[in-house]
Amino acid sequence: MAKQPPHGKPALSDAIFELVLQVPPSQEQALDQPALRAHAISRAAARKASLLSGSLSLPPGFLGWLTVLPELVGVWKLQAQMVSDIASVYGKQKTLGREQMLYCLFKHVSAQLFRDVVVRVGERVVVQQTTLHVLQTLAQNLGIKLTQMAISKGVARFVPLLGAVGVGAYAYFDTMQVAQTAVQLFEREITIES
Repeated sequence: MAKQPPHGKPALSDAIFELVLQVPPSQEQALDQPALRAHAISRAAARKASLLSGSLSLPPGFLGWLTVLPELVGVWKLQAQMVSDIASVYGKQKTLGREQMLYCLFKHVSAQLFRDVVVRVGERVVVQQTTLHVLQTLAQNLGIKLTQMAISKGVARFVPLLGAVGVGAYAYFDTMQVAQTAVQLFEREITIES
């Protein structure tokens, strides 16, 4: 379990911030018709996320609560790799930045947080490069929202087998939402503004 940082920020905020500081490399190649490969990447990542989530939510009671943060971070790492791979098949890996990664991973949690960072203008998307301070603020706001979600997910850990199935299904659905956001972003022309 991650320890509480001395400056009082929740551990989830720190985990989110650390996650987006390094965009994972991809072994995927740019394709002329990337949609099918992006779909295959999405489904494979969703299955892995579901298995990871379901497995880590098997311990009952208090022991189950201890697995919440490692489960979330593990799923986010799988999703970050998936976003990187989808960017690659769309030929956007070289321009994939922290803002796009954060947007893809967490837009479905709170689209409002990203209204000034990623803006759709017709058939293109404008990504506003941000400072580390802005990224930290976004991570803190996401951390608050995700802590509330984690508490409700943690309750499922008190129903061991059924809870694990539910948590695994949620991780699958969540990963597919992240994939959908990534595909919608990378299939458009992206303009990066500093």
